[in-house]
Amino acid sequence: MTQPPDPEARLARLEARVEEVAADAAAARHLAAAHDRDIADVGVKVNACRAAINALGIQTAERFDRVERRLGGVEGRLGGVEGRIGGLEQRVDVLETKVDEGFAQMHRGFAQMRHGFDQTAAGFARIATLIEALGPR
Repeated sequence: MTQPPDPEARLARLEARVEEVAADAAAARHLAAAHDRDIADVGVKVNACRAAINALGIQTAERFDRVERRLGGVEGRLGGVEGRIGGLEQRVDVLETKVDEGFAQMHRGFAQMRHGFDQTAAGFARIATLIEALGPR
């Protein structure tokens, strides 16, 4: 026949086991608290990163807005330059027309002078022929 277990020994084993379980529970509470702190730290860091990214986005948007405003000013100034160049082109066209007209007038004048020189030469030739026709005297 087997002997019934000793209640004192069983109680001692049970108390030892309860102490182990209590120690494990304390360790679990400690780990859970540390985990909660870690999670809270990560949350703070995530919020800080989010705030930094948002601030960077705002700064970038403001810089792009400034660049767009400046480009708008440059485009306006370029429009003014284009207008002035268009005016210069018109003035050059007018000058070119005047120069062409002046050269055409000069060519007409040279042609008239050439015609006059030709007539004068023909007149001198006629005089020379007349003088030669008189013979020696």
